[in-house]
Amino acid sequence: MKRIFALLALFASTALLFGQDKPEPNKTEPNKTTQTNPEPGKNPVTDAVREILPRQQKNMIAAVELMPADKFGYSPTPAQMTFGHLVLHMTMSNIELCSKSAHMPPPPLRPAPETDKDRLVAALTRSFLYCEAALNKVDDSKLGDTVEIFGGKQTSIAHALIALTNDWADHYSGAAMYLRLNGLLPPTAEPKK
Repeated sequence: MKRIFALLALFASTALLFGQDKPEPNKTEPNKTTQTNPEPGKNPVTDAVREILPRQQKNMIAAVELMPADKFGYSPTPAQMTFGHLVLHMTMSNIELCSKSAHMPPPPLRPAPETDKDRLVAALTRSFLYCEAALNKVDDSKLGDTVEIFGGKQTSIAHALIALTNDWADHYSGAAMYLRLNGLLPPTAEPKK
């Protein structure tokens, strides 16, 4: 139980980093502060995950779209997964963690070859749309509920949500590395227009 509370505290502090913190009230104009700073939500953790999703969705899909179709079979070393397998892994991770967090059945899966760029991009896109729908069903009152993830590991919904946001960062980082190894700049490294 202490571990869950520590994870929640860590996750709530992350929410503060993404604009959920409330600035010091303006003491000279008290009414102005209450008009411009809404009350904090009742679901700071799940709201933070929902807030992170669109940015990660945009960046991850853009990274996958950027990789040329003939490079989906590329892997930096024989021991590492191919880029196409990484995309498949991103998709499956989204579905697993969002499904379990929301107690929502996973969507029907249409297997795609690891070298089929169009089908893999479509599957990843669908997985993010599924996550958006699933995360709209989750609120902070359920964070302590136990779920089974990744073939038998018992954990809390809070843990699954933290794993989800960690996976988004990790998967984008992996995709960015594969892009750079192929002479391409990842979407977040491209100059601002």
